[in-house]
Amino acid sequence: MTSQRKRLRNYLQANGLEVRYTEGADGFILHETWGELSKPDLMDRVLDKENFDKAVQRVVANGGAPGTDGVSVSELPKFVEEHWKEIHVQLRSGRYKPSPVRRVVIPKPDGGERDLGVPNVLDRAVQQAIAQVLVPVYEPKFSDSSFGFRPNRSAHQAVIKLLNDYNEGYVWAVDIDLSKYFDTLNHELLMNIIRRDVKDETILVTIKRFLKSGVMVDGLLQATDQGSPQGGPLSPLLANIYLNEFDDILEERGMRFCRYADDIIILVRSRKAATEIKYLGFTIHDITGRNGLRRVGISIHQKPITRFRDKVKQILKENSNWTVAQCMAVFGSYVRGWLSYFGLSSSKRQIEALAQWARRKLRAKIWHQWKKPRNRFKKLMAIRPNKFHVASCLTHARAHGAWHMSAYRPLQSIMSNKYLESLGFPPMLEMYEEIHSRLTNRRIREVRTVV
Repeated sequence: MTSQRKRLRNYLQANGLEVRYTEGADGFILHETWGELSKPDLMDRVLDKENFDKAVQRVVANGGAPGTDGVSVSELPKFVEEHWKEIHVQLRSGRYKPSPVRRVVIPKPDGGERDLGVPNVLDRAVQQAIAQVLVPVYEPKFSDSSFGFRPNRSAHQAVIKLLNDYNEGYVWAVDIDLSKYFDTLNHELLMNIIRRDVKDETILVTIKRFLKSGVMVDGLLQATDQGSPQGGPLSPLLANIYLNEFDDILEERGMRFCRYADDIIILVRSRKAATEIKYLGFTIHDITGRNGLRRVGISIHQKPITRFRDKVKQILKENSNWTVAQCMAVFGSYVRGWLSYFGLSSSKRQIEALAQWARRKLRAKIWHQWKKPRNRFKKLMAIRPNKFHVASCLTHARAHGAWHMSAYRPLQSIMSNKYLESLGFPPMLEMYEEIHSRLTNRRIREVRTVV
């Protein structure tokens, strides 16, 4: 039995469905419920008003900028309501023509640039409606080792899967970087893969038109003979369908791997000695305790730590015009989002070090903003009326700048951690411990489903 057929059988059984086999002409064994999903009437499901309204709501909730026609997401529901009959006829007859996407270039976290395509909001709704119908078709076919852009799956689960494989002795990793994967996806190969399961010709024609819709760059239309521009709701699903062929090959060969979209790691057992593995911003490594027992830890890779520092430097820039309250509002929001992802890490020391460094940046900004000695004297005395420490700070500041002063013990004593928290500095360590505990408890529950 092939890996896809095994996954299909397991999916049906896990969802309480009867596994009844029917021998098809192509040799595949299909369940009647699966066959219902593949019948040539999928466009009717796409155009079901409840399905399309749900797609519109999802596009509005996701927000985002307008496409080439300038229509905003807030205008979408009214537009669909007023033009529903026309939209329905065009899609049902296979005559719907998507507009070119608007090209947006954004910087990558590790350098370089990424091209995004911003479709018109109506095209986004159509893509979302198609995706909502196709996801149930393809979810049972996708590998359990695939985690990117799938319902009820996350990057954290991918890291947990990697950790479990590592614990079982698969400690050597091959990191695969698919350069410009979304930009070089082969249209004909993709469409041939989709045709195996989707028999509705209007769906196929519409998907291909989205792939061929082109991009607007500096007011000029460029053809898209390959690739699936990131930015549309359908693009992640198409990318997973395309790379699922690769997943099948790895599974047939008995390989351990994790894939999150185009970020892939293959684990092998070529050595017993442990090595460091970097994946999705985390590092998995051996920790040997004092008793000599070996365990595996998850820490934050240096690259996201560097990006964290760069971002905080921008927020807490000493000579910016932002007030401390403004800085803390932006910093607090950024930290909460950052920790909600990297809280999976088991390295408390990394969070402690980042919190200590960020507090020092805040002290430096405050000290710089106070500027004149007289103002600094008044401010310090208002915080903590210790004339000896205040005088020591003012004397020391004659020969040193704000960053040096931020590490000066008497100043740290006055601008204590408690004082900085009163200004809005988030309790990073407590936040980390709460998030880590929640993620760890969820990890324990998910281990059985991930492995």
